[in-house]
Amino acid sequence: MESLIFAFLTSFMVTVFFTPSLILVAKLKNLHDEPSERKLHKRKIPTIGGIIIFGATIFAYALWYPSKEMQEFNYIIVATLTLFFVGIKDDIIGTAPIKKLMANVLIALCIVLMADIRIKSLHGIFNIFEIPLWASIFLSTFTIIVIINAFNLIDGIDGLASGIGLITSLAFAGWFTIQGDYVSASLAFALSGALLGFLFFNFSPARIFMGDSGSLTIGIITAILAIKLIEFDNALLVEPLKNISKPVFAIAVLIFPLFDTMRIFIYRIVRGNHPFSADKNHVHHKMLELGLSHKTTCLLLYGASVLIISLTVLLQFIDASILLLLVILSASIIFQIPYLVKITSKRVKKDDVENEDE
Repeated sequence: MESLIFAFLTSFMVTVFFTPSLILVAKLKNLHDEPSERKLHKRKIPTIGGIIIFGATIFAYALWYPSKEMQEFNYIIVATLTLFFVGIKDDIIGTAPIKKLMANVLIALCIVLMADIRIKSLHGIFNIFEIPLWASIFLSTFTIIVIINAFNLIDGIDGLASGIGLITSLAFAGWFTIQGDYVSASLAFALSGALLGFLFFNFSPARIFMGDSGSLTIGIITAILAIKLIEFDNALLVEPLKNISKPVFAIAVLIFPLFDTMRIFIYRIVRGNHPFSADKNHVHHKMLELGLSHKTTCLLLYGASVLIISLTVLLQFIDASILLLLVILSASIIFQIPYLVKITSKRVKKDDVENEDE
């Protein structure tokens, strides 16, 4: 148990102590993001914060790894390290979207086929339990790719991806600690400590961005944790989370990045655009258009995420399929509010203009 606390504190302190030096190096080496019409920031900001998130997380995880069993450790390190290199290359010189997607697929297959970290059952959702091997491989690979890209896509305003990542990792850390899986909990605590420390420098007004190297690191680690949670041995489950559906809890923890990613992909495809094309149609963009600040937008989205996770825990005795639909419905209502308010405000302005013309 002490190793979990030490993992959190180690990654936190490494991030807090070394991020200022990283910011200075980034400025000296001109490794920053330039302001533009497509960007929300108005000044040059370093973009290599992912270095400290990756370094602090892996350092703390390796230092306080609470088991002599190393079966999954190597694959987790290799997968995270590979995606980190892909991200840091994109942060410095850029990478074509198709190449990043190919890297995501390869890493996902490595985790699924070599580490055998995969979804093997839906655990009763829609009355589906065990699934065929081919379906397990496909679903697991798809899930990992979606989660990785989800955190990459919500990294659009100061403190959003790091804050949501912190909430996500803490939720997973708490669940694994309660269930006695200290190996998975140590990884979650190491990530949460790094993100808490990084949030001091990334919250609005940001002094540094995490870049793709950071968002991809968060994505791959949370994807691994989500699948490990879903496939946790039912015989080892204990109170107070024994009765909650594991897949539903994992979805609730990741609900904001998953919902925003799926919504934006559907929106782009329907409009005939490439799903990875950049635009300003994310939930956080619409909230900013309503006049909310970066801080307020982040805090509201943090609160909405915590609310949905809490409701999922409180309603754990409901049938898993119904609970999943309630989670999706809650997310649809909460995260669609900025769009509804924006549409309503546009109609009101249009009516006011028409009335003035008359």
